Amino acid sequence: LMNTVIVVFAGIIALLSDFFLRISFWDSRDNNDNKVAGILVILGIVASILAPIAATLIRLAISRKREFLADADGALLTRYPEGLASALEKISADHEPLEVANKATAHLYFANPLKDHKKDSTGWFSGLFNTHPPASERISKLRDMHTG
Repeated sequence: LMNTVIVVFAGIIALLSDFFLRISFWDSRDNNDNKVAGILVILGIVASILAPIAATLIRLAISRKREFLADADGALLTRYPEGLASALEKISADHEPLEVANKATAHLYFANPLKDHKKDSTGWFSGLFNTHPPASERISKLRDMHTG
């Protein structure tokens, strides 16, 4: 259900962007005011470039939130969040990237398969493009569930 909502939301963003771009070109042919038409064309082009980026960022943000939700659900199911935290620690301790993993399938793994664990803490900008939150954050939240 969540993936369906994400796909529909991203599709609406893309359709609105495409509509705005097309209407700006159509309006520029019939409009006598060239300045307004030029601004509409520029806005249409900018919107068509930014819309897919915004849709991707939204999809990735929801993917990261779903990882935390999956951890919480697993802790509720097993009633042993410390065990899940320990397992996630062991999985994330492996520094070798998977050869069969790629960016299209990275979101399907427990931990980021395209690992570069030399720096587990990422900046806010590079963190926007991650499919998984840092393992240290996930482990911390699981351990907080155990003590809280």
